[in-house]
Amino acid sequence: MTEIRLATPDDAPAVARLLHDFNTEYDDFTPGVEALTRNAREMLVDGDMIVLLAGDGPDGFAELRFRKSVWTAKLDAYLEELYVVPALRGQGIGRVLLREAMDVARAEGAVNIELGTSEDDEAARALYESEGFTNREGRPDGPVMFFYERAL
Repeated sequence: MTEIRLATPDDAPAVARLLHDFNTEYDDFTPGVEALTRNAREMLVDGDMIVLLAGDGPDGFAELRFRKSVWTAKLDAYLEELYVVPALRGQGIGRVLLREAMDVARAEGAVNIELGTSEDDEAARALYESEGFTNREGRPDGPVMFFYERAL
């Protein structure tokens, strides 16, 4: 069983390395480990994010952010990142991280959790769907939901 623990500000370099490796693997922008370390440390100190670390490496992480919902006046959780190092994928680490992230979100008072992933990341989509996530709005046969983003 993979051990999961909450990251502290002292874990910022490990969080930064995983974030950098994640984006590098998928050819996405990264400001580099040094900048990510500064940002992660500040956000962990300020409570702007919660990061769960898997294993001693650490071997993966889940990053949660929260915001209050106008619909419920309660918190919504956003699973901003979930990553497992490539050599250890397929061993259930992602599932353990996802479940623990949901437990932490509930403990923080969240009543909803959202995430985004790419259409071609079939392994991630299968994991999320197997844990009850849907991309259908309102009902099982509702319209497909899309997640959009752009730089400002």
